[in-house]
Amino acid sequence: MKISGFSMAKNAGKLYYPIKAAVESILPIVDEYVIAIGDCDKDDNTRNEILGLGSDKIKIIDTVWDIEKYPRGTEHARQTDIAKQACSGDWLFCLQADEVVHEKYLPVITDRLEQLKDDTDVEAILLKYKHFWGDYNHYHNSHGWYAKEIRIIRNDKDIHSWESAQSFRRIPGFDYVDYRQQEGTEKLKAAQIDAYIYHYGWVRPPHFMQAKRQAFDINHKGRKRATELYAKAPKEFDFGPLDKLPTFNGTHPKVMNQWIDRFDWGGRLQYAGKPNPCRKPEKHERLKNKLLTFIEQNLLRGRQIFTFKNYILLKNK
Repeated sequence: MKISGFSMAKNAGKLYYPIKAAVESILPIVDEYVIAIGDCDKDDNTRNEILGLGSDKIKIIDTVWDIEKYPRGTEHARQTDIAKQACSGDWLFCLQADEVVHEKYLPVITDRLEQLKDDTDVEAILLKYKHFWGDYNHYHNSHGWYAKEIRIIRNDKDIHSWESAQSFRRIPGFDYVDYRQQEGTEKLKAAQIDAYIYHYGWVRPPHFMQAKRQAFDINHKGRKRATELYAKAPKEFDFGPLDKLPTFNGTHPKVMNQWIDRFDWGGRLQYAGKPNPCRKPEKHERLKNKLLTFIEQNLLRGRQIFTFKNYILLKNK
């Protein structure tokens, strides 16, 4: 059984993505790691971060992004596909630049993949998610934050990254143009692994968080519209009161230790009190989601309802 890891990135270093930790977290269990690195700015160090791992498993593919041809975030999916196509493994493990796997889950993952390697009904593997917010001690369990997602797929030419690269779908005969197409696509049949992805996409110094959001909106809404949206926006992102979120009492992946040691923005976070009334509420603060979260956490043992799931769960696998 051969496992390939793959990712895509552009300006990950200057936007405070822990990409080095992401790649390093699954290096012990993959036979190769393919990463598509876009045309980064001159002040970005993404390539050096990856090369600094010093692993002969890593293969870098240099790419050029075209958000005019691939708008609404679909350039993310195209770049993911570029990396995926260069993988040679039986199983392909996709990590985004802000997703890290705890070392305690590595044997759990490899054992499960070995168990399912000959089960052709299984096209994809779901991993659970822990979404951190603001700092490394708070996370989301609220409605609207996906609890599971496809992160491991079969090496099948008809399986492609989809929409803005959050997930994957089967698209037979795909022309590599519209990654948001619905017609002619099929959800993948997926089994589960009792392991988590630790998602650090919302843990950054507030000014880096705002810069990341602007870059994200450029890719989804175009440079002109994003420039208009952020022309009068605050320079720092407001995470809101963190005491409304669950406290994380576990350990973080060892590969994140040095990154977490850089945490120095606690004084710019709000740990109690009411949200800024001039600030637009985040999705976990909206009344509908708060009500659904209460039902899910207190009556349904965490099972989410009324959410879109981009997979067909194989319950007996």
